[in-house]
Amino acid sequence: MKFFHLSDLHIGIRLLNREFRRDQEYILEQIVRAAETERPDALVIAGDVYDKAVPSAEAVEMFSRFVADLTSVLPEMTIMMISGNHDSPPRIDCFRSVLARQHVHLVGMPPRTKEEYMEKVILQDRYGNVNFYLLPFVRPSMVRAVVGTDPEGNTLSYQDTLRRLLEREKINFRERNVFVSHQFYLPGAANAEDMERMDSEIRTIGNIDRIDAELLKPFSYAALGHIHKPMQVGSGKIRYCGTPLAYSVSEAGQQKGIVMVEMEATENRITVLPLEPFRPLRIIKGELTEVLEQACEDYASVILTGQGEGIDVQDRLRAAFPYLLEIRREEPRPAVRDQESAIRTGAPDPFALCCTFLQNPDEEEQEILRDVINTVLGRV
Repeated sequence: MKFFHLSDLHIGIRLLNREFRRDQEYILEQIVRAAETERPDALVIAGDVYDKAVPSAEAVEMFSRFVADLTSVLPEMTIMMISGNHDSPPRIDCFRSVLARQHVHLVGMPPRTKEEYMEKVILQDRYGNVNFYLLPFVRPSMVRAVVGTDPEGNTLSYQDTLRRLLEREKINFRERNVFVSHQFYLPGAANAEDMERMDSEIRTIGNIDRIDAELLKPFSYAALGHIHKPMQVGSGKIRYCGTPLAYSVSEAGQQKGIVMVEMEATENRITVLPLEPFRPLRIIKGELTEVLEQACEDYASVILTGQGEGIDVQDRLRAAFPYLLEIRREEPRPAVRDQESAIRTGAPDPFALCCTFLQNPDEEEQEILRDVINTVLGRV
């Protein structure tokens, strides 16, 4: 049994407010070509099909064309996808029963009543059944009627919610089973704060959504979505495949790819098929003259380390980098005596003052605030 593991397409996303449609079309075309070459039995998308719950008409058109192209090159391939936290579950569920008869399983809603269970898709190869369990993104409140509450009547944690959802399925682990999920899983002893997260991800305050990946160990493979950096979760058979493209500057330089899983009777052979972007994303750092020497047509995040470049810095950089995403300034650390002087004189820090006034802005708001302050002060 051979299948592709993808996730977090985020169709319709913009890269730092720059149009990204051609880049996404290019990568989806690569996936179709890879499917045509490798001829997998199935293709799995583990959530966040779209970037917004109400996607644009262009995003829906792009996704529709992607599925149509896949079914055109491989009519017998089974396509399975679940909704993520960015998706609208009812929209993903649309025509679910009709499409299932065409080997396309779009699962937006988790079980909501005692009578409902996870969507289970059974495929077969020469070794027998391979059972795919498809669980869309779940908040404990969404399935409270299914999993119940704690002894005090409180909504369960994410951990206990997932555990109860899996227990009620009564999965036959003598067969090969693949779990498809869009949640925040960590190895048992890992600290959520130590896990590298990308700027393009949505994070939950206090990491209350963390789930121990130990729950997934009985599965032959766990195809996960939600984390944007490709990684294993304590085991090679529990994986985040990551996004197919870099969706934030923090992902610059990451090798994105399709995780191809080939299941034998008891073992998996896993290969990552590289995906190459239409336009790479680069971080270029240095003094202005050094940066300008690296002029290119890649997406560029420029970090300037020098001083006194003149008032036309932005124009010169935009001429050198037509796909410039941002300009940042790396300020030198002030000397100790300057810090002490500022403390003695009570000189206010404009960034700290604005953060206090705005009452703890989030990371994106802080980045915008820094850009505004740097522009006003003539730092860039």
